Amino acid sequence: MLRIGVFGAGGRMGATVCEAVAADPELELVAAVDPNRAGAAAGGAVAVADRQAVVDARADVVVDFTVAEAARDNLVWLAGQRIHAVVGTTGFADEDLARFDAVFAGAERACIIAPNFAISAVLMMRFAELAAPYFDTAEVIELHHDAKIDAPSGTARLTVEKMAAASGDWAPDPTEHEMLPGVRGAEGSAGIRVHAVRMRGMVAHHEVIFGAEGQTLTIRQDSTDRSSFMPGVLAAVKAASGRSGLVVGLDALLDI
Repeated sequence: MLRIGVFGAGGRMGATVCEAVAADPELELVAAVDPNRAGAAAGGAVAVADRQAVVDARADVVVDFTVAEAARDNLVWLAGQRIHAVVGTTGFADEDLARFDAVFAGAERACIIAPNFAISAVLMMRFAELAAPYFDTAEVIELHHDAKIDAPSGTARLTVEKMAAASGDWAPDPTEHEMLPGVRGAEGSAGIRVHAVRMRGMVAHHEVIFGAEGQTLTIRQDSTDRSSFMPGVLAAVKAASGRSGLVVGLDALLDI
């Protein structure tokens, strides 16, 4: 049985992870850590402030759903403790990923980072990648709850990167005058425009709109509850053993 710790256990995502781990007969929740919410209930456990708890409990894998600033330090520390990491935190730069790859490979442990653990989101990205060569215009819209502090989402960024890698032949933006600054969104890889919405009542939603002469294609994914992420989180936790170094994206584990 794999022994699991959770960082960010007092938050909504962290608490949901704790509940999912506790309900899985192949896993054991041995430590819930959240320095900002010590004492909070999390999947039958009580969150503590000190991350040393995962070492004391001999955790095999730690799931991190914190924020980028905290996770940068947490992940290097976990590699030093020779503990696998599964990460739902977003907002990392390329240099962060290179550092995680180096320290986890050196520790012979895995660091699995997925911008989105929903299987539907992984499929959405794959479908967008497949469609990209057949269209010459595309835009990406991501919509999230109003507590998400980074924009655009890691899922939107990765989707655009996959589309740009699949096709470099995109028509230029025809806009010459923005009557409101920023109205055309941000320019991602290959000039593909990305738009971010932050709104109460949302969880996580992504839409890719493709256009070519006389036709359009819309690919949309919706997570209406945080439980949608749990099958992917648990799959990543179980896949971590036997791997080392950085793995980015759930598709690498699911062969999608």
